[in-house]
Amino acid sequence: MKIEPRIEAQRRLQALLAREAGAAVSPAVETELAGILDEALGQAGSGQELAVVKREVTILVADLRGFIALTSSQPAGTIVTMLNLCLERMSEVISRYQGSIDKFTGDSMTVLFGAYAERPDDVMRAMACAVEMQLAMRLLNDQYQRGRMPELYMGIGLNTGSVMVGRFGSEAFSQYTVIGNEVSLASRIESFSLRGQVLISENTYKRSNGTVSATEPVDVFVAGKLVPVKVRELIAIPSLHLKVPRQEFRRSHRAEVRIPCSLQILEGTTVLPNAIKAHILDIGYHGVLLELDLPIEVGFDVKLNFDMTLVEYPVTDIYARVMKISHADGHVLAGLEFTALGTETNTKLQMFVQMLVGAA
Repeated sequence: MKIEPRIEAQRRLQALLAREAGAAVSPAVETELAGILDEALGQAGSGQELAVVKREVTILVADLRGFIALTSSQPAGTIVTMLNLCLERMSEVISRYQGSIDKFTGDSMTVLFGAYAERPDDVMRAMACAVEMQLAMRLLNDQYQRGRMPELYMGIGLNTGSVMVGRFGSEAFSQYTVIGNEVSLASRIESFSLRGQVLISENTYKRSNGTVSATEPVDVFVAGKLVPVKVRELIAIPSLHLKVPRQEFRRSHRAEVRIPCSLQILEGTTVLPNAIKAHILDIGYHGVLLELDLPIEVGFDVKLNFDMTLVEYPVTDIYARVMKISHADGHVLAGLEFTALGTETNTKLQMFVQMLVGAA
């Protein structure tokens, strides 16, 4: 069977590029190469492949939790080894599910399904890839431990929607990629994932046609959205015998802040009148990290007062217990766990933390 000259030329050019680069060319390069050949040969529809097109794509965003903190406590050689091992393992999984790595950004990556070649099972392959990536992280941590390296954990977010696909930039620099609100939303959803989790948007879940196991939808507030966004935690894909490994120590999202607050010590059920000034450095659904100038003891019960300005809500009914004390730069750092808070305060607190996480 005679092969069309254009197809044969493209095949040979791809092989040449792969040989020189030491790796197979990406789907984006294949698309551009086809467009260049069509244009050069003057074929009908020339340049179409190079045009910016609107396409439904599933975007997977993955981020290593706590990796930045490790860079200050581990030797540079250890960090490079850990990151390269992780990227190598993840790239193998992504390639197996025919995903296209759009970019690496430090300790995070963006992967596309359906951007350069649309397939009917793009969404399912994206979700299966996400589960396999979490399974690979578990095996990778075994390898890290054998090499006396610390463990790493990954959070993953998935979203499906219409984006613009094409080459963007200038003559000085350009990149073949995707842009649009759905890309930003995928990144926001990922920011809500706790370590070991896979979170998916409602759009992604609907396109699974009920073939995956996921939690009930939860409303989260993200930057740039006037109304909450529904997300689900992906648990398993029964038809593929894939299940996300559980991380039982996950509790809630936490956000770094610097919020002035005051606390009053309790004696029994009596709130003492003298208030101690402090700053909240870290806040979550279940507790805070405080910075104080005055000493305080583990086991003390306190009442907290502070303003959650993002949700226009003054907190006056949160009670907490001092669980841990440390010192840094001449200040006392106190880890507090909430012991009681009102129903409305709890709702506002979760909204407040979500808005901080979503804007990060």
